[in-house]
Amino acid sequence: MTEEQAVANEISFEESLKELEAIVKALEEGNLTLDESLAHFEKGISLSRICSQKLEQAEKKIDFLMAAQDGELVLKPAEPTEE
Repeated sequence: MTEEQAVANEISFEESLKELEAIVKALEEGNLTLDESLAHFEKGISLSRICSQKLEQAEKKIDFLMAAQDGELVLKPAEPTEE
């Protein structure tokens, strides 16, 4: 298990997203040194991957839990939302 996978198992989607937003804000402010900016960027990429993984896992759960009208569980792909 990689370090990123271990962190993904320990942190919630909401925590990841909140931390990612803080990193973006810090980078946008432009008050960091180059080394700090690179470290923040690297952490942001990791958090972005974690968020994507958690969203993918949630989508898979939805796919498996969609119920037919008669109450029988059936595999029904989740439909992507339009942005």
